[in-house]
Amino acid sequence: MIAIIADDHPLFRVALSQASQTILGDNALLLQAENMAKVWALLRQHPDTSLIFLDLKMPGADGFAGLTALRTEYPDVIVLMVSAVEEPSVIKQALQLGAAAYVPKSAPLDVLSEAIAAVQQGDSWVPAALSQDIADARTLIDQDFAHRLEQLTPQQFRVLKMIADGLLNKQIAYEMNVQETTIKQHVSAILRKLHVNNRTQAGILFEKLKLPDELA
Repeated sequence: MIAIIADDHPLFRVALSQASQTILGDNALLLQAENMAKVWALLRQHPDTSLIFLDLKMPGADGFAGLTALRTEYPDVIVLMVSAVEEPSVIKQALQLGAAAYVPKSAPLDVLSEAIAAVQQGDSWVPAALSQDIADARTLIDQDFAHRLEQLTPQQFRVLKMIADGLLNKQIAYEMNVQETTIKQHVSAILRKLHVNNRTQAGILFEKLKLPDELA
């Protein structure tokens, strides 16, 4: 199997890679990425990647936007979040947006092994000690909105991100190297799928994918 260790701290990448190699076996190919741009590059080079260990606060991840983009473009790749953030509401939101598991960076090797075994069997996994707090937590994104996000194509999700960044249709068309009429069609589809009336509302919804200021 091929897995990507995505974290901006070199020492943690090495430690997680060594631990994962022990768990996954010598036949597993473990690649490393220090930012989301490298993750996308590795996925293009290795489209048969089956597992990504994703740091929530890695450069380019933009809160949960990176996770959501991965789930949109590579729905068959298992995403296991590994983060120092242990806030139950954050963990719950990660699961709602498609993460298969959420492992605190403080977790010992046997816990990481348990999480990997669970996701390989198609199950989800969270720390047992936090499971009730996670179930009770409130999130900015509900399951209905998470489901609506899943309906977007990869191109539509990229357009949504640029809408949230304040770009006009012609600017988005330039960035994506397509005709402005194509972007207008994407925008119409985005508004319909997200059940909103205008670009401003769509952008506000996208902003909910970012981490709260106190956790960013």
